[in-house]
Amino acid sequence: MKRRTHVALLATLMSATAWGQEVSLYGTTMAQMWKSETPGFDKATFTPATQYLGIDATKLGTDRLSLHLFGWGRTDLGDASNFDGSKDGSKNGGYLNYGYLRYRFDRANAEIKAGRFTVQQSTGFEQVDGVAARTDLRGGFTVSAFVGKPVLYKTVDPRDQHDYEFQRDVIFGTRLGWRLPQVGEFGLSYLQDGTKAAKDLTIPSPVDYTRKQLGADLLVAPTATFGLRGRTVFDIASHEAQAPGAPDRSRVAEHDYTATVKIGSQVTVSGNFAERNFFAYFAGTNLPSLFRQDDRDMFKGWGGSVTWNTPWSIQVVADYRHMHRELYGDVNRMGGELRWANAEKTIQAGAAGHYVNAAKTLLVDSATPYRSLKHAEARLWGMVTKGKFSASLDGILQRYSEANPHLNGLTNVYEMVGSLGYQATSSLRVSGDLSYGSTPVAKSETRGLLKAEYRFGFGKKGGQ
Repeated sequence: MKRRTHVALLATLMSATAWGQEVSLYGTTMAQMWKSETPGFDKATFTPATQYLGIDATKLGTDRLSLHLFGWGRTDLGDASNFDGSKDGSKNGGYLNYGYLRYRFDRANAEIKAGRFTVQQSTGFEQVDGVAARTDLRGGFTVSAFVGKPVLYKTVDPRDQHDYEFQRDVIFGTRLGWRLPQVGEFGLSYLQDGTKAAKDLTIPSPVDYTRKQLGADLLVAPTATFGLRGRTVFDIASHEAQAPGAPDRSRVAEHDYTATVKIGSQVTVSGNFAERNFFAYFAGTNLPSLFRQDDRDMFKGWGGSVTWNTPWSIQVVADYRHMHRELYGDVNRMGGELRWANAEKTIQAGAAGHYVNAAKTLLVDSATPYRSLKHAEARLWGMVTKGKFSASLDGILQRYSEANPHLNGLTNVYEMVGSLGYQATSSLRVSGDLSYGSTPVAKSETRGLLKAEYRFGFGKKGGQ
């Protein structure tokens, strides 16, 4: 987003307090500092200062109209802390997360909103500049729809996505839901992101950022002791034919389901199954700098946990997870955790231990067909609250079975974090964190953080 747009939005954000009858202003101010020593690179000191600011203004001339804004800005006092390819070396940045007007109707739980907002439906999470509406219908049905321009994220090298905004010219979608009393809710969704596929451009692009997806979601909770939620997303876009001999692509972009069962008042058992086809799942993602749209890998994972709330203020958790990647192999993670808290919850502590069996991680490099990433993980943490003061200490250690050049030759990776906080008033809290550790990226790293969190509200007619 251009700088002048940021200025206009900030002016709107601040001036809203003048014409909103009831306004809630909230934000977080953070000042950080960390020193990093990475093998092969110069030592660096980062000191970013970040301001998060949001506002909710209601009763704007009518009880049904409201304004909602939230964004952030950052400036670096030392070395550039973000590498996004900007001309100023990424020492300054800012972003409007959302900013929209919402009008609520007096019937059918209906509403309409316009501006920048997020959409959550069967096909996933979207950020849109446009218009959205929803309403309840008879028979337990609900319907919602949205249309607008997809929000485009800045990447490290914009040349990698020179066709991105040409393909993704418009985004729209809809969801039809059905609620059954004492059973749950079921939904069907459609999403189309872009109308100009890579093959339809004047100069065809090697990567297709457009999407057409059909999703189904469910929430089944017939009793307080059982619950099932999940979704399935299908890729229904037309793609170019596969090369001769290549495996057929799955049309299933994602399965993700979680079931929970409560046994008595003390034991809870949960299980999860997930399957993702990366080509369809990441196609046209709103986060192209994090995911590769041309990835052809497949993921499948399943696992579960058992939680026992003992009569002695101790919670015991045991969990297991199996994950499979066709290109990289299998990983099994298993372990448990103990959590304790006194009756007033002013003192809390925990200890956890896990073992990760990743003996054969494939295709790490061309010279080594696989490399063991087996490791044990231990964690200790504690929190204390007394009056307006709070303190916490958290430490985690990962010990690998062998030195790995891709972990900078380390066998032990660790980090310790200490925190102190003070609730100055009911609307203001200040805190500070200090951490030290050794990670695969940095041989040693020290971080400091100062944070102020505040929330204020006022109204023209006796409101707070």
